[in-house]
Amino acid sequence: MLKDLIKKNRSTRGYDRSRKVTEDELKEMVDCARLSASSINKQPLRFYISNDENEVEIINSHVKMGGLLPELHLPLKGTEPAAYILICQDTKISFSKEGFTKDVGICAQSITLAAAEMGLNTCMIGNFIQKRLRDAIGLDERYEIKLVIAIGKGIEKFEIDEVSENQSTNYYRDENGVHHVPKVRLDDVVISRNKQNH
Repeated sequence: MLKDLIKKNRSTRGYDRSRKVTEDELKEMVDCARLSASSINKQPLRFYISNDENEVEIINSHVKMGGLLPELHLPLKGTEPAAYILICQDTKISFSKEGFTKDVGICAQSITLAAAEMGLNTCMIGNFIQKRLRDAIGLDERYEIKLVIAIGKGIEKFEIDEVSENQSTNYYRDENGVHHVPKVRLDDVVISRNKQNH
């Protein structure tokens, strides 16, 4: 069931390095993104895949994970992702800075759900300096990196916590290392006429 995949599709910041991610698996994820919806069907997004250990290490050094848990310095040494997909915009197809941000989100969800179906885990990362990362991997300047997706076999445990709309939605880790992800309750995110009048 799709909802079960969505529940499994949590941002993961610790991986089993012995489980490699193959080029075929990465291409299958990209194929799911390729077949997804695109604004005015322009399709300006391109996907840089990497599972080469040396290059993955370079990408690791240019991205930051776990912004709400800086004291943990995630990922811990030896638990880095096995692969990456970089979602890029080809500026020769479109220069628009904002016009295709929706496409990035749509494609990222398709990629991460495809990974979840394969029994893999992912983390969407927006904390990087685009030019530095692009230069580090030798990517042509026509491609603007919009989002980085880390991929591998996760080793973390997760709990989804139901919270009211007035409670904190900051994720956290308990004393046993379980990663808690607060999600606002269904009744609090559905807008109704009666609710608007209160």
